[in-house]
Amino acid sequence: MQIQQNVSLRPFNTFGIDVPAEYFTSITDIASLQELMDDAKLPSVRHILGGGSNVLLTKRVNGIVLQNRLKGITVIKEDDAHVWLTVGSGEVWHQLVMFAINSGWAGIENLALIPGTVGAAPIQNIGAYGVEAKETIGTVTAWHWQEKALVTYNNSQCSFGYRDSIFKHALKDQVFITSVTFRLNKQPVYKISYGAITEELERMHIGTMSIRAIANAVIAIRTSKLPDPAQIGNAGSFFKNPTIAKEHYDTLLIDHPGMPSYPAGNSTVKVPAGWLIEQCGWKGYRNGDAGVHSRQALVLVNYSNASGDQIWRLSQQIVDSVKDKYSIELEREVQVW
Repeated sequence: MQIQQNVSLRPFNTFGIDVPAEYFTSITDIASLQELMDDAKLPSVRHILGGGSNVLLTKRVNGIVLQNRLKGITVIKEDDAHVWLTVGSGEVWHQLVMFAINSGWAGIENLALIPGTVGAAPIQNIGAYGVEAKETIGTVTAWHWQEKALVTYNNSQCSFGYRDSIFKHALKDQVFITSVTFRLNKQPVYKISYGAITEELERMHIGTMSIRAIANAVIAIRTSKLPDPAQIGNAGSFFKNPTIAKEHYDTLLIDHPGMPSYPAGNSTVKVPAGWLIEQCGWKGYRNGDAGVHSRQALVLVNYSNASGDQIWRLSQQIVDSVKDKYSIELEREVQVW
């Protein structure tokens, strides 16, 4: 295991923010995690970096940055209806989706083209177009720093919520996720009612429904709305869709009759954060190299050399304006270091 000092993290985050890490190493096997703990010269502050697609770097990162490079996709069991895959947490998420589609296994096709690694899936409970990762996750295995051992958490122990899990709370900074076991379906249940999937399938003249067709539709939609980080720095959706009380929503409808929503249960609704941001006039806004994307108001962008702090300040202006206009407080989806 090679430990480097004062490494620029610009190549390792999709915002393209140039800040140094005090220490940096790539984790390619589980033995390296024990080795880290045995090295008394290394700092105990650890930051885990997967694809760098859900992080905003605002300052020098003290401690050691661990780049997750744990690989492997293994079928551990199957029956007539399902197949169980254990996947290394450093695998690229979209590549896993395509692997499943090529194998004829359903369940995660709606999550095509979500950036990042497999290890982020349970942390964020990633979701898109009516599907969440929690629906297919069986177990999550992680190296527990304090216990100095691998611990496996079943689905219920992960406490999954909307873009949320135990790994953001009780287990934050306590574990390094090493693998995730998914249960995929041999017989697909198509989910095409959410968003623009049906319309895109019609536009593509899809005659026979399949998981590949759904994935292709999702890829087309995401490509049309979201900028490529290789072309312009961004971390995808910067904010979560807020959940508010139905009573609050009904009151807002009086002055904002076109406000979209969808049911969230327990007398609450979700309101699209992108709509709120756009209504506050931020879509296409630019101040120096920090801005809001012209086609998707949920996406904050680094046009070239914006600092993480500039993007953070812009996000706070957006939060403040939405709160002033709608009495709704947006929550950032992106992790801030």
